[in-house]
Amino acid sequence: MTIRDAQPDDLVALQAIFRHSSLSNERDRSALLENPHALELPSRGTGDRVRIAAVAGQVKGFATTRDVGGALELVDLFVDPSWMRRGTGRALVADAAAHAIAEGRDQLEVTANPHALAFYEREGFVVDEEVDTRFGSAPRMRLIVAR
Repeated sequence: MTIRDAQPDDLVALQAIFRHSSLSNERDRSALLENPHALELPSRGTGDRVRIAAVAGQVKGFATTRDVGGALELVDLFVDPSWMRRGTGRALVADAAAHAIAEGRDQLEVTANPHALAFYEREGFVVDEEVDTRFGSAPRMRLIVAR
């Protein structure tokens, strides 16, 4: 597996992974299908960093990070459903944590989809609070990456 910066020609693959990964969660599927705009990959800002995980040149997942002051926020973490539970998400979190450290940040933060809570806890994230999102309440989590 290779982790690299996303390129413009990766956009179609990123959109497909975003959609398939989002719909793979049975709990969210009906709400997403009722709001098809939610299945479109959002535009990202110029300060956002999008990294992809690729195997044999094929995109299998991606993560987007954003500077939010003293922390780096994990805005997106999506993995192709056929590559879930194979270390893709873990590799992308490790890459984001390394980037946070390199940027002098001591934390990585994420607003986690509740179905991904166990994944983030296994990666060392802890819940700080519950926050409201457009599809309901979600845990806001942090990972200390440097002390």
